[in-house]
Amino acid sequence: MSNVLSLTTFLPILGVLLLLFIPKDSKGVLRNVTLAVTVVTFLVSLIILTGFQANAEFQFAENVPWIAAGPFIMRYNIAVDGISLWLVILTTFIMPIAVLSTYTAVEEKVKEYMICLLLLETGMLGAFISLDLFLFYIFWEVMLIPMYFMIGIWGGKNKIYAAVKFFIYTMVGSLLMLVALIFLYFKGMEAGITDFGLLNFFSLKLDMATQIWLFLAFAFAFAIKVPMFPLHTWLPDAHTEAPTAGSVILAAVLLKMGTYGYVRFAIPLFPDAAHKFAPLIATLAVIGIIYAALVAMVQEDVKKLVAYSSVAHLGFVMLGVFAFNVEGITGGMLQMLNHGISTGALFLIVGFIYERRHTRLITDFGGLSKQMPIFATIFMIVTFSSVGLPGTNGFVGEFLILLGAFESQLRWWTIVATSGVILSAVYMLWVFQRVMFGELDNPKNQKLLDLNAREIAIMVPLLVMIFFMGLYPKPFIDKMDPAIKKLVAQVRVAPVNAQTMPVEAVSQKMPAGYQENGMPPGHPGMETPSASQAAPAVNPHDAK
Repeated sequence: MSNVLSLTTFLPILGVLLLLFIPKDSKGVLRNVTLAVTVVTFLVSLIILTGFQANAEFQFAENVPWIAAGPFIMRYNIAVDGISLWLVILTTFIMPIAVLSTYTAVEEKVKEYMICLLLLETGMLGAFISLDLFLFYIFWEVMLIPMYFMIGIWGGKNKIYAAVKFFIYTMVGSLLMLVALIFLYFKGMEAGITDFGLLNFFSLKLDMATQIWLFLAFAFAFAIKVPMFPLHTWLPDAHTEAPTAGSVILAAVLLKMGTYGYVRFAIPLFPDAAHKFAPLIATLAVIGIIYAALVAMVQEDVKKLVAYSSVAHLGFVMLGVFAFNVEGITGGMLQMLNHGISTGALFLIVGFIYERRHTRLITDFGGLSKQMPIFATIFMIVTFSSVGLPGTNGFVGEFLILLGAFESQLRWWTIVATSGVILSAVYMLWVFQRVMFGELDNPKNQKLLDLNAREIAIMVPLLVMIFFMGLYPKPFIDKMDPAIKKLVAQVRVAPVNAQTMPVEAVSQKMPAGYQENGMPPGHPGMETPSASQAAPAVNPHDAK
């Protein structure tokens, strides 16, 4: 199907149109229609997965005129490669689970809530597939609105504070990115680039000073979304106050927009600046890993503990990405998926016990393993996944990240970061022990019911992925490997001057089948330079 990407992205919008014709009092129908739309969207997205060829090319591309206003030309330019493919699948996979979790958790304004969920899905999918910088920005902003309402309307007692804080942080970063996009576009116009197509800007040569300022603008926006220390303070509030489905989507998908933004935009567009700031970003990532783990250890609210664990896990992702090698970036991409599965499952688990006890304080629980054995078993498996036990999905990603970072210039950062693995085991196993074991002293806990069929059905797909990705990650790695190798070749620092490096030497450094410009044969928007004009493929952004 030539338009399968568009169909996948905008199917949720068709679902919104259906919901508009359903009476707001028909809560069961509203939930079932929303669930059906998200399930169909997931099934359609499997066409993308099964039809995707394991190469470095962008596939399922659609590129048509969209907006032409004066000097600004925007195109509806979308496609996926191995880097964005699995994030698209993760989004469509998580959404039916999130919708199913609302069946007893949300009773007020159900129609509006379901509309927000579907709008959010379209925004997330659109951001992952956009190859037009302006189109990406539009989808980036679309994501902000429904999540703001989900926190502000259906959140906890401090929901307005959390929603406003989330909005302000994200909007500030977005505006900086918008300014950088416009500036970059005018720089592109000077070089003959006529639209906002991302691939065209990969060949744009920028001096170091320009790269630094543009990189900082993009990096700040993405750092807020990750979130990186010290820009992380909005996340615990947003997670704690958000409804269960909102927390699941926020952890599983929305936070990945920040790490994906670095991989897709900030690093390949401004590779020299990225290398320059790699030690600083690695330092902030390691601080975030240790700090978040220590703060998580003293939390009384189990949901806030899981929120801080997200800061630590995504610190590992950033460390792997800025290793600038295949192992590190592969580990970072895998850990994005792993975090989406394991942390999303943890928020669902917190939601299950909150619906039963209407409290999230760790001290209010104890001995639940006797009362809820199925719940205890699932909680144990997800806990092992979160701490990276071998055989679960968390181990593979963290191992590759540490391996890649240790092989790079970030060796000492890696040594310090390994302590975060130990600390994560400390706080996760401790909270598991306090909630699950001990005596059932509280009479309210003695009346708790174990998970029902719907709740088990919610968790089974996540448990399957925890073991499948942990025991056999090869299918995931095979799909993303060519695109990651292309990225690594594209952002590697050139060892000699661009003017003096012969084409033959450059070609020897490229993966088999690549052109001298670092792109695969026939790559859109790129031309193979002649020998007299050749620039080194390892770094197409050297200053003139």
